[in-house]
Amino acid sequence: MTSNKQISAKIDFSSVLAAAVHDMKNSLFLLIQSIESLRDTLPKENTGAREQVANVHYEASRLNTNLVQILSLYRSELESIPISADECFIADIIEDVVGSNRFYIEQKNITLHVNVHSDISWYLDSELFYLLLNDVIVNALKYGASRIQVCADIVNDYLVIKVEDDGNGYPDEMLNKSHATLDNFELSQGRTGLGLFFAKLIADAHSHNDKVGVISLSNGGSLGGSVFEVKIP
Repeated sequence: MTSNKQISAKIDFSSVLAAAVHDMKNSLFLLIQSIESLRDTLPKENTGAREQVANVHYEASRLNTNLVQILSLYRSELESIPISADECFIADIIEDVVGSNRFYIEQKNITLHVNVHSDISWYLDSELFYLLLNDVIVNALKYGASRIQVCADIVNDYLVIKVEDDGNGYPDEMLNKSHATLDNFELSQGRTGLGLFFAKLIADAHSHNDKVGVISLSNGGSLGGSVFEVKIP
């Protein structure tokens, strides 16, 4: 008589999930490249197809950002989020973000104004800041009506970057959540919890002497909609 034995193994599910997310991110990157190639073959007069491709590209890019955020949060659980700070020109980072979303900007007929002096530089992690600003600008593209403004300046020894749109503004739950500390942040509440937490984590990881970076959300500003602000010492 034979008996079936249940074979069990101790699995670090978080490591398996991180590996799976990494593979998905790589596959999604290839998909985004294919979408961009398809976009370039579409005639400009075929507005319906171009709009559909722009929407697919937007959603794929947003999903890719979410996967990168998940990987970064996983790594931050293993140790503090890795920061590779170097002197960066802020206008270059913003230009890269705008360039990667150019097709969606044009398809939505959004006017995006960048007010950043070309010689403003700061010590920060350019890759993490690209992710932060990309997530903020992508949200502004989705919820703004027709205008977005990005500005950067140095105020009281802080680099201050502000992204504004002319949409309906942040809902109350997001405004309330933006005041929560990292220790008290609830990722399970609200669809935008991951992006907001990730922005807080990146800002907080940039410190100088006894100062740390912070973010803030508000409504109004120069365009009457959402206002995202990040300050880095």
